[in-house]
Amino acid sequence: MAEIGRSEHTQRPSVRTLGGMVTAAHPLAADAGAEMLRKGGNAFDAIAATAAALNVVEPYMSGFAGLGMANCWVASEGRARSLDFHTPCPANFPIDSADKARMVNGPLASGTPGNLAGWATLQKTHGRLSLAEALAPAIALARNGYPITGFYLDMLNAVSARPMSAEWARVYAFGGAAKRGMILKQPELADTLEAIAANGIGHLYGGPLGKKLADYMAGNDGCITLADLEAVQPIWEETIQAEYRGLTLNVPPPPAESFQFPLTLRLLAGTDFSRLPHLGADHLDRVFRAVRVAAELRIRNNKRAPEQILDLLSEKSVAPLRALVEGKDAVWGRTEQFATGPLAEGPKLNEQTTSFSAMDAEGNAVCLTQSLGSPWGSGVVIPGTGVCLNNFLNWTDLDPASPNRLKPGARYAMCLAPTIGTRDGKLALTLGTPGSYGILQTQSQAMVHWLDYGLELQAAIDAPRGRLFDGRKVNLESRVTPEVMEELRARGHDVTPLGAYSWSCGGMHAIARDAVTGALEGAADSRRDGAAIPVPKR
Repeated sequence: MAEIGRSEHTQRPSVRTLGGMVTAAHPLAADAGAEMLRKGGNAFDAIAATAAALNVVEPYMSGFAGLGMANCWVASEGRARSLDFHTPCPANFPIDSADKARMVNGPLASGTPGNLAGWATLQKTHGRLSLAEALAPAIALARNGYPITGFYLDMLNAVSARPMSAEWARVYAFGGAAKRGMILKQPELADTLEAIAANGIGHLYGGPLGKKLADYMAGNDGCITLADLEAVQPIWEETIQAEYRGLTLNVPPPPAESFQFPLTLRLLAGTDFSRLPHLGADHLDRVFRAVRVAAELRIRNNKRAPEQILDLLSEKSVAPLRALVEGKDAVWGRTEQFATGPLAEGPKLNEQTTSFSAMDAEGNAVCLTQSLGSPWGSGVVIPGTGVCLNNFLNWTDLDPASPNRLKPGARYAMCLAPTIGTRDGKLALTLGTPGSYGILQTQSQAMVHWLDYGLELQAAIDAPRGRLFDGRKVNLESRVTPEVMEELRARGHDVTPLGAYSWSCGGMHAIARDAVTGALEGAADSRRDGAAIPVPKR
């Protein structure tokens, strides 16, 4: 077994503070959130500012025209709450004629924007500052510009074979000559954000921007209408809870598919990992088997009521299933949807999502996961606005035989899993990642690294991970030894090596809180451009 506690000597350590913390996939966005804490705002103000800034500096990942979910811990109420701003399918979506080929690129792929409503609801309900204050850093970044990174170039490469719109090319592609360090300015987006800051989110949900979006849809084979925009209303919900190693995990309820994450850990609760060498074949085989069993159960149960999901997570339901996880017969099957997942073929059409967290010195916390679906969503930018539309409908299930088939006007299943962890009723952790159906896999792997092998939070997130697909396929980061990969193949896993750190295995961000001292520990995934920004106690 690997030596416990050595991680800080072999890679960058976690970031620690007694005040507040913001961790996100871009340092400028994390700093925008930290600026709210420095101004006297709380975690809800910080998360709104971070989200808006990510719209600017991670335009390929998320934006206010995307969709998302958040989990939060409200210190004054001593409870976790979930906010769903993953909007229903547009009412006029042509379900009988739609196919996947029309739902990757172009207006028909776009779901109704929900992120802006989600940010504003979180801040209005529990924040301390104004939406205009939260948007100010994003407006400045869009107006003044920022230097692009190598990861930005990776995203340009990821869409090189897709038919992106001419407006997208004008705004983001640098005439095909992008290089690290070039400055991306987005003046139209700055104008749009300024209008929202001045007029409120009604500028989109029924106002001038909404009308422009609806008109564009009507003229370009899209289906979002002004009525869809006016009907957007984020939903506060009770979380789904499950325990693992003394940590109670709070995840969003259905139609979120997040319960696969704690279900995987519940299946692993009977495993004594101290007897399994870290990153050895026994460790990884056991985790991968649990992931596959939990994925199949998620596919069969993702339309269940919350009380039915809680029953699925109970000991009486999980205990008989552990024989599958702990046995020697190979386990394989579906990991994506009812049928083969839409984007399982390769990285060029991979998801584009981001997850980030904020905690403050008062003990409030928010973990938010939001997305455009694929890199730069549908590839559609509404001319003159800087608004990039999502392609979230591409991630839905169109199979007529599926119990999860998309229905116009209805909520639909989605695999986002922003997580709040508590111990003895006290805030202990925020954790979230992008990765489509890999979200529900890689968060489980990181928790085993952290809770079972005792790695520091940063090391647990950076540790090698695998992304499982339908059948027996496993894409595994190459820091796992060739000998272990070969043994996994002998046990039935179709292992393909990835790079040492692959963004296809997510981009996880987390903050842990010590219940006794109040000290915070922040971690940002090395697979992306992220950073954990501490704010000292005032």
